[in-house]
Amino acid sequence: MTIEEKRVQEIKNGETSLGIEFGSTRIKAVLIANDFSILASGSFEWETSLENGVWTYSLDEIWKGLQYSYQKLFAEVKEKYGVVLSTIGSIGFSAMMHGYMAFDNKGELLVPFRTWRNTMTEEAAKKLTDLFKFNIPERWSIAHLYQAILRDEPHIEKLDFLTTLAGYIHWQLTGEKVLGIGDASGMFPIDMNTHNYDKNMLETFKHLPEVKKHSLDLEKLLPKVLLAGENAGVLTLEGAKKLDVSGNLKPGIPLCPPEGDAGTGMVATNSVAPRTGNVSAGTSIFAMVVLEKPLNKVHPEIDIVTTPSGDLVAMAHANNGCSDLEAWVNIFQQFTEAINVTMKKDLLYMALYTQAFQGDADCGGVLAYNYFAGENITGVSEGRPMVVRKAKSNFNLPNFMRAHLFTSLGALKIGMDILLKDEAVKLDKLLGHGGLFKTPIVGQAAVAGAVNAPVSVMETAGEGGAWGIAILANYLKNNEDKTTLAEFLSKHVFAGYVAEEVQPDPKDVKGFEQFIERYKKGIPIQQAAVEHLI
Repeated sequence: MTIEEKRVQEIKNGETSLGIEFGSTRIKAVLIANDFSILASGSFEWETSLENGVWTYSLDEIWKGLQYSYQKLFAEVKEKYGVVLSTIGSIGFSAMMHGYMAFDNKGELLVPFRTWRNTMTEEAAKKLTDLFKFNIPERWSIAHLYQAILRDEPHIEKLDFLTTLAGYIHWQLTGEKVLGIGDASGMFPIDMNTHNYDKNMLETFKHLPEVKKHSLDLEKLLPKVLLAGENAGVLTLEGAKKLDVSGNLKPGIPLCPPEGDAGTGMVATNSVAPRTGNVSAGTSIFAMVVLEKPLNKVHPEIDIVTTPSGDLVAMAHANNGCSDLEAWVNIFQQFTEAINVTMKKDLLYMALYTQAFQGDADCGGVLAYNYFAGENITGVSEGRPMVVRKAKSNFNLPNFMRAHLFTSLGALKIGMDILLKDEAVKLDKLLGHGGLFKTPIVGQAAVAGAVNAPVSVMETAGEGGAWGIAILANYLKNNEDKTTLAEFLSKHVFAGYVAEEVQPDPKDVKGFEQFIERYKKGIPIQQAAVEHLI
């Protein structure tokens, strides 16, 4: 039997796994074989909208994107293998973490979906952090809920269920109100002993006067917590019709726990064991480091979440990543078009990024901020992208690009310095994935300089979270020997994979330290722009 014939049989027999992830700019679906190779994929481009001061995606967009990406995958399966996809071995959904999706007892959305990008919860986040003695970031679901309570928003009286985007999709397709522990840990703090929401914190919240006023029982509002490998329900008949509008997909397919994009990134980079970490660089940018023990103190810049299997993770999360870098590349592309020069986007990236590494180590005094949105790590409430310099700064294309590359990692570096320098967290390897790493070497070299540690990228890094959640779906159905997730990944998924490692260049390390001091001192410039550029 040829490889092609074997693939056809796997698809016909339902020996595959499907993963669909809702990213901030793309919804991607991938179908994988039992050897974890990708058989087919489909995607849908979308972007967040700012409506009445709230970053959101509409329910119509969510379902349109889900169905479109699945239909593209469905069509590719039919074209490549001559099979009408009707059954799948297992399915998993993942999405951007945090945010606020609130429903009444009829399953109706009470307010537009408030994504992780919103920073209107500063008061609630600070009060809860002080109350719990545990960092509650502004984007966490509990911060959004508490802020709505503090504002006496009318919908609180009707609140029956609170979940994330991944949890919502899973619920609609299975009827199960559950969530993987990694995604759940971005809604409310997890007790590492019970692998469930922290009981003491739940009780503390329940007895707050403003909460008692609404008779809210948070434990009943939140989805049930599940670990990787646990059964999270099956695709219902109604769910199958919602996912596959062609009507070919059969119900009854088992689903793994829905997870957040941070967790699927850890899976896709084999970074779920202690002393491993990964950096995801896209619209937002974050680094996850799996800890050996709890941190010594509470840091407002650091989230404490978990891996999909429930191990403790420190996350340095910056709201702003590569969006401004992308915007400037687009400007240069418009220039090439204006002078009638045709240049592919990937080649333009390579040319500009190559310039960045010909600049002065500290960017020649050029300072940039990539703030499309507010940035919790630096305490800036709104975004105002900007470039500033002194008249005598060495302003040229290499330093201009280097400053934008460095600033895309600026807030992240502040968080990572807390972990690696202040807390002395041990990190054996750091793996990169996301858009920044699509251009060979450049993204790795920049991150290596920022954190002064080697950074690796695997061949699979470009597959991202959709592949990661497909692996978790496979883990659900193919883990007869009950190995841990870390063992499963090392023994089965990544056995034989070679990662390309880039060591930190001392020049980049020193230059980044100089840049970040200028970056931190310049934060009042960014705050002034928020106040005066309206």
